[in-house]
Amino acid sequence: MQDWIGLGVFVLLIVGAVAGLKALSKRRTTTAEEFERSAAENTTMLGAMSNALQEIVDPGFARAKVVQAEMKDGRYQKKKDVGDGAKETK
Repeated sequence: MQDWIGLGVFVLLIVGAVAGLKALSKRRTTTAEEFERSAAENTTMLGAMSNALQEIVDPGFARAKVVQAEMKDGRYQKKKDVGDGAKETK
């Protein structure tokens, strides 16, 4: 009789583990607004310090942040109007 109880406990444990993993593997859909809000809320002093350290250690990281900001604003690799480059013809 004790063997059946032990077997039942193991089966229950395995079924619970499978059900828990299945629940954890489901993707939660988030909107862009929810993502931006959670990203803004999760800025901590430790995160800011790690970003600053990363910029010191890896100079390309600072440029990558600038490029990401430009892409977000829609200004990445767009030529700037400097001076009178175009000549007017009559």
